[in-house]
Amino acid sequence: MSSDDPNQPGLVITVTESIRSFFLSASNDRRLSEELRELALTLSSAANAPYKQIRSIWMESVFDTRPGLISLFSGSNFVFTSPKPREKSEELKERLRKLKELAERKEYQELVKDITPKKDLNEPFSTYKDQIGFGLHVALTMFTGYLVGYFAFRALFNHSPIMNSAGGILGLVFGMLLETFLFIIRTSEPNLKSPSSTSRLKKNQ
Repeated sequence: MSSDDPNQPGLVITVTESIRSFFLSASNDRRLSEELRELALTLSSAANAPYKQIRSIWMESVFDTRPGLISLFSGSNFVFTSPKPREKSEELKERLRKLKELAERKEYQELVKDITPKKDLNEPFSTYKDQIGFGLHVALTMFTGYLVGYFAFRALFNHSPIMNSAGGILGLVFGMLLETFLFIIRTSEPNLKSPSSTSRLKKNQ
């Protein structure tokens, strides 16, 4: 196992002269296993070594010949290695890209908000309330026009059913044209807004 591998688990320390001398002595100690002797020989030429491996060699060495732990580690330093950065998944990269684009778009809108015209938020029929109100108003106007035309032709043409119906239809068409004309005026004049739009504007202020 190479001692220069920065991904080795556990604590790693620098190999001082006292530690190197201990490794060389352990590599020639026949009382140690062949695996430990080879490990000691490998660590003797390394700049750093894991504490667990040093301790395993030290523990198997003869008590009378091995140095004390305090003197063995005297002058050595801890080796801190930076962990390998985690690679971002494609999904995360795509999400970060979208968030970046959204932030840039908001920043751009903030920069140009004083020179670009503001959008008119009070568009006609922007709410269901406006749409329903307009539909009921049109229906009422057309119905009123039908009744006016019907009774007007009834008084003029001596209760003729055909002429009465024609007068009602004529009044209905007139009411529809009148409502269309009023709608064009309301949408072309910016100061004429629906009641719901006016109430929303007051709330925003």
